[in-house]
Amino acid sequence: MTLAPDTSGKLVRYPAEEEDRYVGEGLWESPTIAEHFHSIAQEHGGRDALVCGDHRLTFAELDRITDRRAAGLHRLGLEPGGAVLLQVHNTVHTVIGWYALLKAGLVPVCTLPLHRGHEIAEIARQTRPIAHLVAARDPRFDLVGFAFDQAEAAGAERTILVSDGPASHPRAVELDSLGDDIDGAEARRTVEGIQAGLGMQSLAVFQLSGGTTGVPKVIPCLQAPYWHYGASLARAMGWGPGDRIAFLMPIVHNAGVIIGLQGPHSVGATLVLGAPNASAALDLVAGNGATDALLGPFVFDLALDPGLSDATALRRVLFSGKKVPRRHMEVLEAQGIWGGQIFGMSEGLCLSTPLDFPLDARVASVGVPISPADEVRLYEPGTEREVAPGEVGELCARGPYTLHGYYDAAAHNRRAFTADGFYRSGDLMAERTVAGVRCYTVEGRIKNMINRGGEKINTEEIELLLGSHDAIAEAALVAMPDARLGERACAFVVTRAGVHIDLTEVRAHFERLEVAKYKWPERVVVVSEMPRVSQVGKIDRSRLREIAATLAAEPG
Repeated sequence: MTLAPDTSGKLVRYPAEEEDRYVGEGLWESPTIAEHFHSIAQEHGGRDALVCGDHRLTFAELDRITDRRAAGLHRLGLEPGGAVLLQVHNTVHTVIGWYALLKAGLVPVCTLPLHRGHEIAEIARQTRPIAHLVAARDPRFDLVGFAFDQAEAAGAERTILVSDGPASHPRAVELDSLGDDIDGAEARRTVEGIQAGLGMQSLAVFQLSGGTTGVPKVIPCLQAPYWHYGASLARAMGWGPGDRIAFLMPIVHNAGVIIGLQGPHSVGATLVLGAPNASAALDLVAGNGATDALLGPFVFDLALDPGLSDATALRRVLFSGKKVPRRHMEVLEAQGIWGGQIFGMSEGLCLSTPLDFPLDARVASVGVPISPADEVRLYEPGTEREVAPGEVGELCARGPYTLHGYYDAAAHNRRAFTADGFYRSGDLMAERTVAGVRCYTVEGRIKNMINRGGEKINTEEIELLLGSHDAIAEAALVAMPDARLGERACAFVVTRAGVHIDLTEVRAHFERLEVAKYKWPERVVVVSEMPRVSQVGKIDRSRLREIAATLAAEPG
């Protein structure tokens, strides 16, 4: 048996009085996500739970197959509570794997297929995984070999699981057939026995933050709070049985889990899953009778596609990741399609524009919190003084699905939370009245963070990596506007005397360091010196952003 790591002293749970309150108000219900899903499957067994390409699974089918996979994982000796790194794609087997891990009492760690040794080694150091689930085939990279190499480098006992194809390594275990020989009733008893040992505040999932220093910090998502997150969004969106939600951003990501999986499934709705591919978006939505679609920045322009008239079932479109142009909303409105915005964090708080908001408010704002128990305060940055309505302040939050502390990060937690437990998001917002309704508008952020198509790039992490190159004396990374992705990374560097560097060499340096490609700078600007706020002050990042914006606007 592979033993799960001890989480005592590392996991910050909700105080007992908050649990009592949320249970009393009906916000936290039965203990675990797996139990909720099983109940939904019993109620909506014949309905489609998942449509992915040519594959369709009803709730009953998905429930039965994930019972068997979970029992198979348990038979491998993977102890409940153990973490499992995930590097998989948007496929039917990934959805099966997700629920199977939860039913086996294992803790998915939501990394990306794009992550490399720089990220995975540190995330694994923090979570101490007992297994690593990877795609059997990836056209860009050998994830199976990578998983074995990472386990060997860490000197760790780690089961390597593969999905979506046969195992190319003799010691890898194929998840897609695991437990097929186990009787369904026996598998259900195994799952029920595992779930009986879990509670409302048992660890369910590890998500990753954008972080403020170094690689991402680990966010512990607990059973009842994390289910409430998705269920609250489903209620806010008015989803129900028969609705079909098209999703084509990475599914093993907080947005994917909440908007694609647990949100729709909490009400018996269907996930229509596609690959993150803008060219396939129209067919995904129109060809599968989607009633709803979540659009990230790379696919915003689907709203302007004349072919959207073929999507006769489409009723609602949610935009996420950057400010949506008014034209996109107006084009949808003219077709009788509701358009709105969503702003959510892996750490918790989520806001969305209510269905009854007027168009002006849906264009200008991200709406209001999705749960009645969400608490929001806007503080003057660096203080605990609230700003007046209409003024810009740091978004701070507390509530039934917002974390109380990062995993095993006591020192950081003292800075990341207010004295009374509000999470400091680092995002700047204002509470305004638009078209007669109260709402929140996004005004920027305090953190030095780049939002590249929904993926967060921590500037300090990349600056440290740039500074490790022998040619670079000083580096600063800022956001450069991009029409498709919202932002890209632009690096300003001061080189050492007489040494040359360019984008090609920077990329080669990042490849040697095994850094995920989406974090690589996409423009390098060599400067003789950095602009400063004062003669001995900090780098003037506002000035660098102005220069980057000018460069982005230049033709070619």
